[in-house]
Amino acid sequence: MRKMLEKRLIRLSGDIYRLTNHLTVSFASEHLANQIIRSSTGAALNYGEAQGAESYKDFIHKTSLVLKELKETYINLLIMQDIMICGNSNMLAGIIDECNQLISIFHKTVITAKSKNKIK
Repeated sequence: MRKMLEKRLIRLSGDIYRLTNHLTVSFASEHLANQIIRSSTGAALNYGEAQGAESYKDFIHKTSLVLKELKETYINLLIMQDIMICGNSNMLAGIIDECNQLISIFHKTVITAKSKNKIK
């Protein structure tokens, strides 16, 4: 499961990088592209850190950061969709769906981890 999530997060970052090549050239698209590359890669990198967490509390914190970065990425994707700056709407829709699925997975992961931490 860990490797699958890692691969999905890495693929999401790569897909977003490739998506930025389909954006119209403007100040807004450059700004959003820079931001979404940071947030999507941040999710993948924080997941790597969560795997090496020093404690259960640290794992919860780092996994929460993954969720935060994914939510930021998702909102950025929705903004791109709303202002219609992407020349490949099918690609954008697929990335939005994948990001939303990952948000659901990590939301559940954080909630489960927090509930287990209270038991300890």
